[in-house]
Amino acid sequence: MTWAEGAELHAELDRALRARGHAGVIRVVRRPSQYATSFALHELDVELADGTSLALMLKDLGRDAPGTSTRELKPPFLYDPLREIEVYTELLALADLGTATCYGAVPERGWLFLERVRGVELFQVGPRSTWEHVARRLAHMHARLAAIGPRSERLIRYDEQLLRLWPRRAAEFAGGEGRELLERIAARYDAVVELLLDLPASPIHGEFYASNVLVDDPHAPERVCPVDWEMAALGPPLIDLAALVSGRWSDADRSAIALAYRAALPADARPPQDDFERALRACRLHLALQWLGWSASWTPPPEHANDWFGEAVALSRALGI
Repeated sequence: MTWAEGAELHAELDRALRARGHAGVIRVVRRPSQYATSFALHELDVELADGTSLALMLKDLGRDAPGTSTRELKPPFLYDPLREIEVYTELLALADLGTATCYGAVPERGWLFLERVRGVELFQVGPRSTWEHVARRLAHMHARLAAIGPRSERLIRYDEQLLRLWPRRAAEFAGGEGRELLERIAARYDAVVELLLDLPASPIHGEFYASNVLVDDPHAPERVCPVDWEMAALGPPLIDLAALVSGRWSDADRSAIALAYRAALPADARPPQDDFERALRACRLHLALQWLGWSASWTPPPEHANDWFGEAVALSRALGI
């Protein structure tokens, strides 16, 4: 960051904090964050004129920001730097879900000032009981977000066009026998599209993978904090649960986590177990095809690595397509 950019950061942060009743900014120490993201992410140690200090994060959602890899990682039709800003300022600010406090934003620069949440990424946590707890909190989150409503026109819409896009892209990017199998899934995908479109739609995280969830205690968490709301959407809440239970779980463990979520749903929103399990399989298939259709030249990072092709084939057979 140049001197001029540093001065701009100081001024914009001062403006944002004063607007929220804080004292003026005296000093800002900035350093790159150790947490991987598709956008530039920096830790800010902020000293205020009244002697208090704040531990913040600066997320730079600008596509050309230094350290940003979005151009290579995210399909262009999904990129919207204002989406996450609006989610924090218009939706999560009302939700009281334990998400990072938003201290302001500079939309024209794509800057987002957030609380630096201390915690452990869920993928580093072993006890299944903690994952079941997170699943129950996810159910609460979905109920709360459904009650608030979308609040932003920038949310990704899980419409027919988007749902049909991923199996086509997955087949296009595959080769050999894999391409033939994925083309067969794409040709028979009507039933999955209809099932997903029939599910109730509400605001969702969109990438509720364990690498995007922080817990303050690996064994008895009080705070569960989803981060990275770049793919926030209006769609079936079970998409988030499908992301949470993705990976190398045994069938028994995956089922236990999923059923913890279902049991925590409001009674009037709790589907019959058979319908719930079929809908979850459809959402897991959607995510597998999304990863396979993400890019022709990119592979998921280690925390998202999985046999997505094998999962897509197995789930499509389980769904009878």
